Parts: sequence; C-alpha cells; structure tokens
Amino acid sequence: MPRSERPLEDGNSPELRWAAALRRLRQKAGSPTYRVLSQRSHYSVTTLSNAAAGRGLPSLPVALAYVRACDGDVEEWERLWHSTAAELAAGAAPVESDRADGSASRAPYPGLAAFQPEDSERFFGREQVTSSLVGSLSRRRFVAVFGASGSGKSSLLRAGLLPRLHAEAEAEQGAVVLLTPGPHPLEECAVALAGQLGTTAGTLHAELTDDPANLHRLVRQLLAGRPATAEAVLVVDQFEEVFTLCRSEKERHSFITALCTATQTPNSRCRVVLGVRADFYAHCTHYAELVAALADSQITLGPMTGEQLRQAIVQPAVRAGLSVEGPLMASLIAECHGRPGVLPLLSHALLETWHRRRGNALTLAGHQAAGGVEGALARTAESFYASLTPGEQQLARQLFLRLTALGEGTEDTKRRLPRDEFDHGGDAAAVLEQAAHARLLTLDDLHVEITHEALIRCWPRLHQWLTEDRESLRRHRRLTEATLLWDSLDEDQDALYRGARLAMAREFLDEPSHRSVLSARERAFLDASASAEENRKRQTALHTRRLRRLVALLTAVTLLATCAAAYALHVQREVTQQRNDVLSRNVVAEAEPLRDTQPALHTQLMAAAYRLSPTAEARDGLLGAAATALPGRNRNVSAVAFDPAGRGLATGGDTVRLWDVPEAGPPVRTGEATGTGPVASVAFAPDGHTLAVGGFGHRVQLWDVSDRRRPALATTLTGHTGVVFAVAFSPDGRTLATGSYDHTVRLWDLTTRSRPVARAVLTGHRLNVKAVAFSRDGRYLATGGDDRTVQLWDVTRPRTPARLSVLTGHRHFVTSLAFAPDGHTLVSGSDDHTVRLWDVTRPRSPAALSVLTGHTEVVISVALSGDGRFLASGGYDGVARLWDITDPRRPRAAGVLSGPGGALNDVALSPDGRTLLTGSEDSDARLWPTDPEDAVSQVCARQPTALTRAQWDRYFPDVDYGPPCTAPE
Repeated sequence: MPRSERPLEDGNSPELRWAAALRRLRQKAGSPTYRVLSQRSHYSVTTLSNAAAGRGLPSLPVALAYVRACDGDVEEWERLWHSTAAELAAGAAPVESDRADGSASRAPYPGLAAFQPEDSERFFGREQVTSSLVGSLSRRRFVAVFGASGSGKSSLLRAGLLPRLHAEAEAEQGAVVLLTPGPHPLEECAVALAGQLGTTAGTLHAELTDDPANLHRLVRQLLAGRPATAEAVLVVDQFEEVFTLCRSEKERHSFITALCTATQTPNSRCRVVLGVRADFYAHCTHYAELVAALADSQITLGPMTGEQLRQAIVQPAVRAGLSVEGPLMASLIAECHGRPGVLPLLSHALLETWHRRRGNALTLAGHQAAGGVEGALARTAESFYASLTPGEQQLARQLFLRLTALGEGTEDTKRRLPRDEFDHGGDAAAVLEQAAHARLLTLDDLHVEITHEALIRCWPRLHQWLTEDRESLRRHRRLTEATLLWDSLDEDQDALYRGARLAMAREFLDEPSHRSVLSARERAFLDASASAEENRKRQTALHTRRLRRLVALLTAVTLLATCAAAYALHVQREVTQQRNDVLSRNVVAEAEPLRDTQPALHTQLMAAAYRLSPTAEARDGLLGAAATALPGRNRNVSAVAFDPAGRGLATGGDTVRLWDVPEAGPPVRTGEATGTGPVASVAFAPDGHTLAVGGFGHRVQLWDVSDRRRPALATTLTGHTGVVFAVAFSPDGRTLATGSYDHTVRLWDLTTRSRPVARAVLTGHRLNVKAVAFSRDGRYLATGGDDRTVQLWDVTRPRTPARLSVLTGHRHFVTSLAFAPDGHTLVSGSDDHTVRLWDVTRPRSPAALSVLTGHTEVVISVALSGDGRFLASGGYDGVARLWDITDPRRPRAAGVLSGPGGALNDVALSPDGRTLLTGSEDSDARLWPTDPEDAVSQVCARQPTALTRAQWDRYFPDVDYGPPCTAPE
C-alpha cells in the first residue's frame, strides 16, 4: 500500500493555502498515487510530493506539471501561482540588520557559502586566475580547475567565470549551463538543459541514458538558428560528486563519455569546464577519455598570495562602505598566507567579525571575539549545538553524520540529500532551520547539504562523531543505500538483507543508540529482512526434520535385507536423478555466456542439459536457444499477429511487414504494407484475407492481404481522435472493434469491406482504452484501459451495445485482454505487473479466479492458444512467460523466455499453441517454440554437428556419452 500523505501544518500562510489547493485538485482527479503523477509529468515522486507539502512555493514548471497530471486548468493555476508568489514577496522579511538603529546592511562576505554570480561585484583576489581560465577556455574545449577543498573553486567558477561567460554569451547569442553532478549526473544534466531547450527533463534523461553522444546533439539543437560562432559552455561544479555520490559505474562512465564526446566531435559547439577537488585527481585517471581530455587542459588553484588576500579582505568591505583595521589585516594575512583550503574559514571569520563591527570598522577585537580564523567556525557550530535541547542535539548528530560521505583514501566530503530522508517530524525541521540560520547548512525546497566541507575539518565535535565508530557509520551508510534500492524496486524481496549482511546489521543494532539513528524506511527494511530470514529458517528447519525422518526410515529398512536391496536401488536412482538435476542446471549456467560467442555449442549444450534432466532452467534455456529472429530489422516492433491458419504472420513498427512461416526453415518476408505510419496494433480477420492496422495517426486501415506479396489498402476508418491502441475482429468477421486514447471504443460494420459503416461508440471508460477482445461466440466484447477497469458488453445488437459489468482489481492500467475458447474465462494484463484470470460464465456477475505474478515490469500483452490450454504474457521486463491454465484456478508456469534485450511490446500464440511470436524494442520480432521437444528438433536441424566426446566429458563428467542430435558412439 502507498504511504499516506502527511497532513499539513496548522496555519493560513500562502504556502499552506497553495498546498491545500493542490491536494484538493489531486482528490478531484481520483487521488492518483504520486508514482502515477510522476509517470504523467516526468518529475520525480519527491519533487511532486514536496510541491504539496506546504513548506514552500514550488517552481512554476513543477507546479504546472502537477496541475497537468491532475487534469487541472493550467491557465487558472498559473494565475494563482503568480498571485501567491506576489503575496510571499510582499510579506518577505527585510534585509538582515544588526545595527542598533535598525538600518539595513548587507554582509560583504558570504561566510561558508560559495560566491554566486550575483556576488561578482564583491569577488576579489582571483582576477588573474579568472583571466587565465577564460583564456584557456578560448583555446581549448575542455578545461579542468583542480584545487584543494576550500581553495575557492566554486567561487571562481560561479562569481569569476560565469559572469564573463554570460557577457560573452549575450554578445554572441551563446548559452551557459551550470550544474553539479549529484547522485545522478545524467539526470542533473537533463534538468539543466531542459529549461533552455523547452522540453521535459524526463525526455532528455532518456536520450542521454540511451546514448551519451546525444549531449553533443542536444547542444547543437540548443544553438540551432543562432550565429555559427555561438557556442554553449557547460560548467560542472563539484565534479568529485561523480565519484562520491554516484553509485552507478555505468551512469558515471556515461556522464564522462557525454562530456568528452560533446567537446571532441569535429563539429563540436560545446566547451566544458570542470571544478574538481585535487584529492580526486587519481580517480579521474581511471577513465581513458578523461585522461586524454585533461592532457593539456588543467588549471591548478593554489593558496592566495598576500596581495590577493588583501584584495579579498579589503575590497568587499570598501564596496559596502566599511574599513578594515590595520592590525586586523596583518593578523588575517599572517594566519592565512600560504595555507591551502583556508578561504571558507577566512570568509566565515570575516562574516562573524562584521557582525561584531564597531561602527563602520572591522576590528581586530571583533575578530578575536569571534574566535579567529580557526575558531570562528567551530564557535559558530558549538553555539548552534548548545542552543538545542538534548533531544534536538541527538537529531543534530544524526543529521550531520548523514550529510557526510566517508572518504575511501580521500578526505570526508559532504552529501546532498533529499529533505524527506529526515523523517523525525517537526523536531528535525526545527533543527534544520536553526542550522541553516547559523549558515552551517544550505536548504532548498527539496534538498539539504552542509554549506562547506570546511565544517567537517574544523568542527571538533563533528570530527569526533566521525571518528568514534567509523565502521558503524559505514554499515549505516550501506544500510541506507540498500533501503533506497529496496524502495526503488517496489520492496522487492530479492533486495532484502539476508545471511551475513543481515547478521552484521543486527550486530549494528545491538547498540541501543544505533537503533535511534535509523529512519522509518530503514527500520521497515530491516524488519522485512528479519521476517524473510525467519521464514527461510522455518523452511530450512522443516526440510531438516524431513531429512531426519528419512534417515530414521533408512535405519529401520536396513533391518530387512530383502527390502534393503530394493530401497538401495531406489535411493541410487534418486541420487542419480538429483545429480542429473544439479548437473543440468550447472550446464545451463555455464552455457549462457556462450550465447553470442559460440552459438552452436550453446544450443547443443542447452538441448543436452534438457535431455539429461528437464529442469525448469534447462527448459527455459532450450526454448530461448531455439528462438528465431525474423530477418531484417524493423524499428521497434510494436505489434504482432498470426493469421487464423498459423502459416502467416504480420509485424508492425514503422510499417507493417507480412511473412510466410514454412514447416521447415526460417520465416520468409512476402510483402509490406507501406504508408501506415507508426503502428500500435494489428489483427487478421477470421478469413485471413483482411488485416486491420491501428496506429498513432488516429485511424484504422483495412488491408487486402489475399496476395501476401502485394497487399492493397482497402479502406481507412476515421473518427477516433487519439491513438488507436487496439483492434479486434468478431469471430464472423462482420464487426471490427477499435479502442483508442480518446477514451472510446468504436464498432464498425464490415459486411461490405469496401464501405465499412460505423455502428456504435462505447463511452464507458474515463481514460485511454488499450484493449478490446471478442468472446469466441461473438456475443460479448471485453474492453480495458487506463481507468484500471475491464468492462463487459453485450454486442449481440451492435448498434445498441449494453454494458453488463465492470471488473475491478487491477491496481494500474489494463493493457491487454483475451477470451478463452469456451467463453468462460477472460484473461487481462496490466501495468501493475500481474495477469488476472476471471470467470465470466455469468457476464453480469463475473468473479476473480487467480492472479499470475512473476513479471517485474508492465505486462503489455497476453495471448491464448487455440485450445485455451496455454497462456502467454509479455512485459517491459523483456520476458515472455508461458502458463498452463488447464485449471484456471491453479495455473502452472510452463516457461520463461528471455531474449537478448529490450522490452516486449506484443505477444501472439499460433493457433496450435506450439509457437510464440514476440515483438520488442530491440527492433526484432522472434518466433519461439513452446514445446521443448520441438525445440530439440529445431536445434538439431539448425546445428546438426554433435558435441564431441571431449566437450561432453568437459560439461557432463561421469555421464555416458549421448549427445542429443546424433546417436551415441
């Protein structure tokens, strides 16, 4: 069950009124889950839930995305957003003031925070380095700035480089993009580019994940229509987060490849600047393309000289109408000169000195009262900690430990975390706000992070927390990551802790203080892990008891000599069978890596493993090895269908292709129906002479395929205003049903194929219709769609169809339907990863029979064999599953077919149920045998060369030589 939304706080602030209005809109839309809203809007669940949390006004794009996902009036909500923003601006707090007379004064120093582009007028001391960086960037497309933590890299990039780049971009119509990588650098890159490209971040993220080279293409798209000299500059600050926060090596490598490719292509219009902590230089050398890019493109940021320090101290004060006392200047330069990483400490000390200024003068006495360069930050942090209650102090400790990433051969670094990870209610929110007020933390609507890593080095209390029990911190961090993975996989049992990892977690929890640091989700994860482990132990104990009983029985049997011999023979056979079972499974596992490198050996081994012992693993591996890809490639095979005789088939993608399926040999392409556009659905008429094609053009085409070599367009049916996602012929071929994203089902009279007549429009669904199916007697029509329902209709009078019942139970969109031949069973597939079987013997009062699970993604298609015995289901997990539904109340798994990759879009079973046809995103349609014996015959016909005796002895030791495709020697 999804977690309920937290109630809003009491009050009547503009933010709370906005959040309450959003929640009412969501309730009016039927209270869709935030996961559904995320799929509709392409924003994350956290972003959308925070938009209605009442903690602040979300950005306008996020707000309007939420409204669109709930079918709200976008223009009305945009006006409401602007009025709320104006109300917040009118009630904003005045500029900080700490003067006795109450006059406003802006601090000339940012403290621990980095200088931002708007601070460029008070950023001094790095002018020479800024000019050098600009010059280097004009000569090279890839430049990296290396420096120790606290050397001012972020300030240099943001307040020094960015204003220069923006000025040049304005003059030459170029573009500047700033981002920090975070845990998901490709996603951050997509978000940064989406606003400038006028598209959704979800679309760009998918393109970058699919091919990192798309970053180069997106930059060219961004600059399209601008002067040829215009270029885009990507500034990646805190590049070390790629190594400290990003846990996916694949995403890390893709991000680096994207940056390098964007600058190295011959027609590149992109330049890249990286800000990298110096102690992560070695990490950069692990990637060859990054090493090549950095060969002569590095700028090292060292400590400031005395004169640079003087400029950085004096000039911001002068700009603010202040003066710096001579003794203070001398003291600061003496303390900071030649020291790497001292700049945030200096800035914080100056800020605290400014708070203690005398009139318009910054004095040495004020500086000393603040604690000096070394002590100012520690004193600020300790003052903050001392102001908390004991309970809040414990929360503060947990908070700062979570916000620190433990170094592996490097210094500890800060972590940027979502605010909802701190689930301790109002107390945690109060601690966050107080820490932010003390400038120790930086908050935005969604995230929280330590303002600067200097705090980790210079706050003795935090340093003590990090060193007291470092191994426990590592264990807790691993637990946090495991919980996030479990949560992202919808609480998959396979992602739980077990065995040694669970034992280590229990050791960690033996300390009472450790239990209190866990979040609610982490506690739920450990409780679920413990429960699963207890279930496993109970099963093991049951198995052990059974083994003990067997031993006792054997002991008794040995007393009877005559029975002992018979029993020994039985045991020998059972042991042999067990050995064969284990050996069969091992061979399947060893043969799988050979699929691409040695396909002939792979298929022979799969057949031999099945012959030795027909385990489920051997059966599935054999069926997969015998699969046949249809020749040629069709961009994204989205629909497939067998003709009624099972000797021909159709595949749809960017067009429709027709095929003959001979009794022996591969399928042969016979013809092509061009001009269909992107195809969503295909279906043969019962006579096999007409093919219906539905697609994204909001129309249905009827093709005469009597001559498969020269298909001819017979007519086009219009009327739908959305994608035609499903088509189905009635058993007599006189009626065609079409389901569409316009929320309707249409019935067409095909008595005269050349002049079809619209019979009726079914409007029972509230959302997209994705599935239609006729019963075998043609009396009933089943429809399913995004409103999560299956509806049964009486269509004996097609001009006046009547709805009989509505089937509920699916928790997500209904994507596919199929009637059993006897008309008593209906099968439905859904986005909720399940297949359901329904008893529709009484159409007005149908009943649920069973639920099939196993798919880990959307179930997009289901199909039944001609005799109704076998059911096939295909999903976005790239897997087709076969089920024996002879008894629909107790279906049995009959096969799991996994292809080389790509989500499945459609499945079809031949009328005799012996062949499965699939269409997938990997551009292939494939034919799979469903009977393992047929699969052995096909493997031997395709690869007649038998396993050699040496190969047999390698994979089947101690088993008599007997390859499956020839008689043994």
